[in-house]
Amino acid sequence: MTPQTASSVPATPPITRASCERLDADDPLAAMRARFELPDRTIYLDGNSLGALPRATAARIADVVSREWGRDLVASWNTAGWIDSPRRVGDALAPLIGARAGEVVVADSTSVDLFKVLTVALRIARLDDARRGVVVSEADNFPTDLYIAEGVVAQCGADASLRLVDATASDAREAAIVDALDASTAVLMLTHVNYRSGAMHDLHALTRAAHAAGALVVWDLAHSAGAVPVDLHAADTDFAIGCGYKYLNGGPGAPAFVWVHPRHVERMRVDGVGQPLSGWMGHAAPFAFGSGYAPAVGVGRFLCGTPPILSMAALECGIASLASVDGAADPMPALRAKSIALTGLFVSLVESRCGDALSLATPRAPERRGSQISFHAIGPIAGHGYAVMQALSARRVVGDFRKGATDDADILRFGFTPAYLRFVDVFDAVEVIASVLATRSFHDERYRVRSAVT
Repeated sequence: MTPQTASSVPATPPITRASCERLDADDPLAAMRARFELPDRTIYLDGNSLGALPRATAARIADVVSREWGRDLVASWNTAGWIDSPRRVGDALAPLIGARAGEVVVADSTSVDLFKVLTVALRIARLDDARRGVVVSEADNFPTDLYIAEGVVAQCGADASLRLVDATASDAREAAIVDALDASTAVLMLTHVNYRSGAMHDLHALTRAAHAAGALVVWDLAHSAGAVPVDLHAADTDFAIGCGYKYLNGGPGAPAFVWVHPRHVERMRVDGVGQPLSGWMGHAAPFAFGSGYAPAVGVGRFLCGTPPILSMAALECGIASLASVDGAADPMPALRAKSIALTGLFVSLVESRCGDALSLATPRAPERRGSQISFHAIGPIAGHGYAVMQALSARRVVGDFRKGATDDADILRFGFTPAYLRFVDVFDAVEVIASVLATRSFHDERYRVRSAVT
């Protein structure tokens, strides 16, 4: 067979709006979009910060307020199942992260839940080997995780410390983390998908590496749950926490979740290892009103205070909004496949239209990124990243901005929620991005005024 010459290789068809419309027509998840309230003429690429509103949520919240609270009053703790909501919503969430019924509870915030599990992990590790007192993490981990870790190790005294790995190149990050693990390591604490770059760790490989070094692992799944497939049991990891307001669409300030491997729950029972916030909802019999604390059976011991019922109801709707459209037990493979297609299309279009101003900060390989694409603001827009994002928002393309250590390290983030985003949204968003950059409309002074939330 004669090899094809360059001129005989079929050209890749150009990406057009019509070709994106055809992708939408063939999209097996297209029906999911109707489950969400989406403002007209708005392309929402910020579901990695706050998920969109499911259509079912407003009516459900109204029912909780008017009927369960307004009419049935305090009886609803029993008749409406309020008291069981942390476990019930946890059970609904569990399949999305590879957990089992009875292993997840929904409670408090990500920061509070991290404080609980990191404290327990450190206590267990030091019971096994008192010489282990180091928590290993990344310098570019989400700041609240590092702040909580600082507080936890400070409470443990001078023999505990936080060791930060500073390797931002995606091909060097995991090797540097593994190199930081040694006989002093108690816990490896990582966020699965990086909040700035969207880079995704190999959860299984790093868990194995930590265990080989004799350490436990705490995973923050804030940018993973509902966005990428996660199988905590298959990875044989130890602890996981995450938030409910991003890809789970639970609404602003939605409660977080806690998963603890059953072996550690049993270890806590046998060895009397307590979690540090021993509130009454984590008691074995909260309405016995005993003067001493006795932890609940199972992961319920990680509960603390009274559950926020309105937020619980919203999160329950958010999780339900991710249910598969074809009856499959696990919606995540289909969601992930569409996420990869959407993000790949976005990268291709942005680089072809805006490559002189936007440099890809997210790993190019799909298996190395979450459901987010980030670009550095470079060249003609270096130092103008915030203003660019504000100009895009004014044109109803909504993403967000994260400040870098230098102007050319500023990040423009775009989150892709496959449950409600279309391929034509990606095409139209890039048209707007290219227009904003070409016209330099971001130089308008109104786009330079910094809001409290960026």
